Amino acid sequence: MSRPYAEVIGDPIAQSKSPAIHGFWLGHLAIDAAYRASRVDKRDLGEFLASRRTDRNWRGCNVTMPHKQAVIPSLDRLDPLAASVGAVNTIVPEDGQLVGYNTDVPGFLEPLRALLDQTHYFRMARILGTGGAARAIVKGLADEKLVIVLAGRDPAKARALLDELDPAGEHHAVDITHFASPTDFSFDDREGCLDLVVNASSLGMTGQPPLAFDMSHAPPGSVFYDIVTSPLDTAFLQSARAAGFRTVDGLSMLIGQADHAFRRFFGKVPPREADAALRAVLAA
Repeated sequence: MSRPYAEVIGDPIAQSKSPAIHGFWLGHLAIDAAYRASRVDKRDLGEFLASRRTDRNWRGCNVTMPHKQAVIPSLDRLDPLAASVGAVNTIVPEDGQLVGYNTDVPGFLEPLRALLDQTHYFRMARILGTGGAARAIVKGLADEKLVIVLAGRDPAKARALLDELDPAGEHHAVDITHFASPTDFSFDDREGCLDLVVNASSLGMTGQPPLAFDMSHAPPGSVFYDIVTSPLDTAFLQSARAAGFRTVDGLSMLIGQADHAFRRFFGKVPPREADAALRAVLAA
């Protein structure tokens, strides 16, 4: 008899670390189930999901680029958060329906939770990138009452994204080159403030152009967060550490979002006390 299984879909998909994460947790908890990667062409999404509807062993799938918005027409219902983000990264069969969730938002926020639970006089995030991942990050940080400066190659696209996701917010859109050159701006006293600098783009990823960010744009005490996972310790994070800033790497978001998906797929809480061992597996 076939085992229950979940999967991650995307195109390309070979680079995905999701099978290693979910496989580690399944093994740690001795759950008799599998998790695999499936490359799915955008043209085949509807047919693929229709075939999964009738598979009794299928527990759902994670969705990676470039399908996070393209899958929506094939779903029966969206969780309110996924609907507000306009992107789905987790699909679960529930009572004969395919339901779309977005676990990227809580996954991204997880390593920041201790900071976000504090009281601040002012909160600002400089977010670099306007692609699919940026949607979840903008929505999550806007809901946490951060003022956002969204930087992209097309400032009009950045503006439209801000207006769509948080139309009442007092946010700003700029060209991504704005952060590449030094600034002589004198930051005010930032004590009691929260400042984030987030790379939500693929810049700096293996095979991609570097991310140009001059550290003079970062207020004292900023936290730098890079969602890139290959390489894990990006030049962006290395430069931030060298300048004395705190950093968060891409595995934090990846593991955090997988946690929420795993619970929906397999009905169990993943063993997060083993995160250090999981990171070692992913780094091998």
